Amino acid sequence: MRRELGCIHSVDRADSSPVPGLFSHPTGGGECDLSYRLICCRNNSREARTPLSSPAAPALEGRPAPSLRTLPRPQVRGKFLFIGEEKLYVRGVTYGPFRPSQDGAEYPNPARVAQDFEAMVAAGINAIRTYNVPPRWFLDAAQRANLRVMVGLPWEQHVTFLDDSRTVRAIEARVREAVRKCAGHPAVMCYAVANEIPAGIVRWLGGRRVERFIEKLYRVVKAEDPEGLVTYVNFPTTEFLELPFLDFFCFNVYLESRDAFEAYLARLQTLAGDRPLLLAEIGLDSRRNGEKAQADSLEWQVRSAFVGGCAGAFVFSWTDEWHRGGYEIEDWDFGLTRRDRSPKLALDVMRRVFAQVPFPPKTNWPRISVIMCTYNGNRKWLLECFRHLEKIDYPNYEVIVVDDGSTDRFTDCARDFGFRLIRTPNSGLGNARNTGLFAATGEIVAYIDDDAYPDPDWLKYLAAVFLHSDFVGVGGPNLPPCGDGWVADCVANSPGGPIHVMLTDREAEHIPGCNMAYRKSALLEIGGFDERFRVAGDDVDVCWSFQKRNWKLGFSPAAVVWHHRRNSVRTYLNQQRGYGRAEALLEKKWPEKYNSAGHVSWAGRVYGNGFFTILPRAGRIYQGIWGTAPFQRLYGPTPGWLSCLILMPEWFLIVGLLALLTGLGYSWKPLFLAAPLSLFALGAPVAHAVASGIRACPSRRIWNFLEKVRVIGVTTFLHLLQPLARLLGRIRWGLTPWRWVKAESPSLPRANSIVLWSEVWHAAQDRLEEVESALKQLGVVVRRGGDFDNWDLEIRSGLLGSARLGMVAEEHGQGRQLVRWRVSPKCSEIGLVVLSTLIAISVGAGTARAWTACAAVATMGLLLGLSVLQECETAMALALRAIPDRKVEKSSAQLVSGHFKRATHAVRQSMEGRVPVNQPIVEGKD
Repeated sequence: MRRELGCIHSVDRADSSPVPGLFSHPTGGGECDLSYRLICCRNNSREARTPLSSPAAPALEGRPAPSLRTLPRPQVRGKFLFIGEEKLYVRGVTYGPFRPSQDGAEYPNPARVAQDFEAMVAAGINAIRTYNVPPRWFLDAAQRANLRVMVGLPWEQHVTFLDDSRTVRAIEARVREAVRKCAGHPAVMCYAVANEIPAGIVRWLGGRRVERFIEKLYRVVKAEDPEGLVTYVNFPTTEFLELPFLDFFCFNVYLESRDAFEAYLARLQTLAGDRPLLLAEIGLDSRRNGEKAQADSLEWQVRSAFVGGCAGAFVFSWTDEWHRGGYEIEDWDFGLTRRDRSPKLALDVMRRVFAQVPFPPKTNWPRISVIMCTYNGNRKWLLECFRHLEKIDYPNYEVIVVDDGSTDRFTDCARDFGFRLIRTPNSGLGNARNTGLFAATGEIVAYIDDDAYPDPDWLKYLAAVFLHSDFVGVGGPNLPPCGDGWVADCVANSPGGPIHVMLTDREAEHIPGCNMAYRKSALLEIGGFDERFRVAGDDVDVCWSFQKRNWKLGFSPAAVVWHHRRNSVRTYLNQQRGYGRAEALLEKKWPEKYNSAGHVSWAGRVYGNGFFTILPRAGRIYQGIWGTAPFQRLYGPTPGWLSCLILMPEWFLIVGLLALLTGLGYSWKPLFLAAPLSLFALGAPVAHAVASGIRACPSRRIWNFLEKVRVIGVTTFLHLLQPLARLLGRIRWGLTPWRWVKAESPSLPRANSIVLWSEVWHAAQDRLEEVESALKQLGVVVRRGGDFDNWDLEIRSGLLGSARLGMVAEEHGQGRQLVRWRVSPKCSEIGLVVLSTLIAISVGAGTARAWTACAAVATMGLLLGLSVLQECETAMALALRAIPDRKVEKSSAQLVSGHFKRATHAVRQSMEGRVPVNQPIVEGKD
């Protein structure tokens, strides 16, 4: 049947079983904000409840195969699959299901299969996807043809399988038996534990239950074939399923619009994270669209998939021959060949496109200058970086090594690789980056750290984004390489590492300095890097400088660099202290980017390891009415204040305060009631750290219990120490929660009203922007009021106190205005609650004659109250100082006589009707 905008149109078919449907999405709407027409071929039309394997072909089963090629098993490394050291781009087609033969065989005879495989290889295909478990002879034939097989493991996924424990056990047994028959075969590329579990079934059973069951099947497969890769083939209607344990991310996508297709690929790359993304089905029906349209569509689909960073794609399907539910499906023609295996136009197109992956050969690549800055870098890592920079697959690039005053001359070996070497006195990272920038001859400059090394296609993926966008900068993921040791793995799963922050699936708010590239002209226009940032923070500063000019940053999910993490606890903590210093320097330059507690408020979502929460996930799934939405995504809530607070280093100051109150319980026993709060305050970050350590383990595939305990313990320890290390660095360089801004003449924290008479008309927005600019020049943190606030600007001088400013302009004709300003103090709600609590405790202790507790708590309350008062005074004074003129503005064309009081009195008269509003105010006239 065909569905368009909820309407159902009948289509003639040979059987009454469900068939693939055409889903249309209204232009300009929907959960992906895309304009597209979606074609979803539902799994119910392709998967039959059939035996796991067909009888072996007697002519081939068990026959010695001396000609079989040795095919190493593929491995996952970052965003791609690898065979040894060679990257495996999966260029695949789906194969089957076919009409079973009289003896129950689910595949064509061996001769037909061999012919199909030969034609596939001639077309540049290197992988096939099956929907039933293939017999051994089939895998042997694939091995002879050097084809790899994605083995589908079919089971009863179209029923409510979790409602019956017997069904669950039967499914597990079938999967185990199927994997056992294929385990270890060189032709097996991976296993798909399921394909498109219907959205209605998932909705009925519950997403969490389905996720746990898929993970159970994953474990079953791994137990039978530990080296085999395992995935689940998802589709847009159950996009919300979260399956982080899978080896790689797999999706079926049918979209007829190129823009929609590429936008959804970016969405899928965001969901895939650090894992490879493989498209398990793409295609177009030639019966309804024509063979020319099918060929054209497949060309841009495959090209977009590989340029977008996919590890591979399977075209649905090899042939139009397709069997389902006892019938031949004759009203769909998705094949590259017809039912008699005669080729369509699409097959020739795929032969050409597959030969050119991942990028077309005639691309006009821009010149890129790769800049690597180093100071006493690790020799092993430097050589590793040089070797990989030399092997980059890019036709037009140079490498510039900037030695920022290293104490040895090890970087001389850079010349042996043909790189340019520039030595400078030690002046810091910002200066070194600028040195490379000024020496670069490329129109794009790409930066990499001396403890990282690039993927061979790193520059191509960066350049591809620049070629197809107006981004001034592009970043990519930085992933920890294998082999650095278990401590480095723990550090990689701890907070504080280099991360990227995404505003959308394509636009970034921040890209880390170990993997960033910029247009040279744009970087020069902002003055390059700020040289005050000697160790870190320069990348954040540059990103904010670009965004201040309303320029945009992009992200390429496949532009991978491998970034070594610290391999000892001591060096990791030293690094975090250095980052604390960088935060303090950034706060002095960009105070508006920080909140009252001194932490960056990112507008986008932070991506990276170490960012977990112990609070229950309360996201909402967009399902549409009756669960009919074609794209059903999970909308995660913004992290709550409590989950964020326990991750801040200042949380331990709260722990210390509660511990002090508990200690005063020896003077006044009711204060022992603070002990449970102390335990909670201390236990919350500990529980979060333990949960983070446990969640970090699956990515390592740890099966040894003792190793798992060790990794969880060290990762937990690092989660606890990282905020403290950051706090030490921040405090040392002045970024403290109790910092405040000094004012020349503090004002009492009481509401003030100021009236300004003006003969020069100005828009209210212009006046407010003038005040805002003046406050920023004073180095003050100022925040604009939101959509629901009745104030215009908030001036913050510390954690506990601020001032709010509002403005209204009265119109009095002929461009004259009476501008009223209102400035009022604003105390922090948390500060008032804590102050009130301390006062109550002090009064209670005094009433009980517990003078020690009374004096101690009263002193804390007094200090807190004075801090609130001082911060409000300072904020008020700064607000009053920023108002440009508190008396009268004079027009350049007309001199206004009289004093401010007389002008104000005249205005009041006009308001009372004694003087016409539009009558000029003249000196001496009341």
